[in-house]
Amino acid sequence: MPNPLSIVEGIAASMPTHNIDTDVMMPKRFLKTITREGLAAGVFADLRFDARGGENSACVLCQEPWRRAVILVVGDNFGCGSSREHAVWGLSQLGLRALIGTGFAGIFYDNCRRNGVAAITLPPHERDRLHALAQQPGTARMRVDIAEQRITHAGGTTPFALPHDIRADLLSGRDAIAATLEHAGAIRAFEQAYWRNR
Repeated sequence: MPNPLSIVEGIAASMPTHNIDTDVMMPKRFLKTITREGLAAGVFADLRFDARGGENSACVLCQEPWRRAVILVVGDNFGCGSSREHAVWGLSQLGLRALIGTGFAGIFYDNCRRNGVAAITLPPHERDRLHALAQQPGTARMRVDIAEQRITHAGGTTPFALPHDIRADLLSGRDAIAATLEHAGAIRAFEQAYWRNR
């Protein structure tokens, strides 16, 4: 189960490119592992590193202060492409616990929810304002409050709305199995009635 997530506070990095897919987030050569460990090195590997494995200074995540980012402000349709949960595992291992965009690909969005990464949707003009703040070292620090559903930043406060069940999952650290087990009594009662009637 993921750890409960209430507050994400720290440096926000801006990655404004639209349609960044999960193949870019986690190249296929990092999918060989049978565990969830060690995937931070694979996150945006072809953007963060050159052919020899050295850091690519042009990538925002290799620059100060954004190499310590915990929030990523992203372009439209972030997480499209293949349904690779490794991408979310890697983002979380790298320390990125909140994503702010205008919309996320469906399977990727569900994977974020199941793995304790907040995927927050804002109108384009609000997201673009956060892009601008995140691009300057002096205004890149932000605070995402899941319980209060607001982002605090150098420009003030930006409210957001999460579906009630997703907000509850993030705050409690509940995954799909835990959510199902909350109904264990009703499930057992249904099974018993089903077999009695047949």
